Amino acid sequence: MNQEQNNLIESARQQAEGYFKKGDYYCSEAVLTTINQLLGEELPPEIVKLASGFPVGIGKSKCLCGAISGGVMALGLKYGRTEPKAEMPSNSFLRSEGLHDYIKDKYGSTCCRVITAKFKDFASPERVEHCIGITGDVAAWVMSKFIEDGVLINN
Repeated sequence: MNQEQNNLIESARQQAEGYFKKGDYYCSEAVLTTINQLLGEELPPEIVKLASGFPVGIGKSKCLCGAISGGVMALGLKYGRTEPKAEMPSNSFLRSEGLHDYIKDKYGSTCCRVITAKFKDFASPERVEHCIGITGDVAAWVMSKFIEDGVLINN
């Protein structure tokens, strides 16, 4: 990858982390909003509403990591389909599975409860920082795959 592409990946990481750190958005919202913005708003910014039920492992159930949910939604911006019965783009499942596997390999699980188990207090600053890092990892991973697959204009 060239420097411009690396900068875009790092921008995705920093922007998503920043949204979470400032309290603007939770994990899933931060990832989806960041990627949508960096793509030049493929969809209206109101799509963040779609991601609002996924934080803390889907509605605080601590199941699937919200950052992963946001990442899969963000992947859909380029790999999703818009017509009934349309052929599923080949990268839709491939990249969604890849994101799942990337987080599972890096953090040992895709489950919010497991990923955050070492933190006795879910509200602790340490746990929040941990989740901010995961959020940044997901946004960077998604952007890197868009670049790798050549789906970005001017990249």
